[in-house]
Amino acid sequence: MAEMTIKKKRPKNLDLMTIRLPLPGILSIIHRVSGAGIFLLLPLLLWLFQSSLTSPHTFAMFKSFVANPLVKLVLFGLIWLYLHHFCAGIRYLLLDMHKGIDLESARLSSKIVFAVSIALTLIIGVKVLW
Repeated sequence: MAEMTIKKKRPKNLDLMTIRLPLPGILSIIHRVSGAGIFLLLPLLLWLFQSSLTSPHTFAMFKSFVANPLVKLVLFGLIWLYLHHFCAGIRYLLLDMHKGIDLESARLSSKIVFAVSIALTLIIGVKVLW
């Protein structure tokens, strides 16, 4: 009897543009992407930090490099990636402790993560970059 399984033809939706993920699902994907982005851009951040500390001349070059609006935008994005990853990581730690597992709490905590990460990004980004 165990070998006889009923094979159902399950519907497959491979069009990614028609799939509607709930907010916690979107948060999960962005958390993974932000982790990968932070990991891949870590050499750039270390180079910027190292170049700012080497000598006064390289610090002046660093300052002129960061004065470019496009570079500021990229650094602003990196700040958001880090803060989003940090806030979502705290949310996942709480979920691992079985806090906020029900549907409404999960949706609310997702909204809180987005709001807090954006607010912190604006506060820290404006303070540091401008």
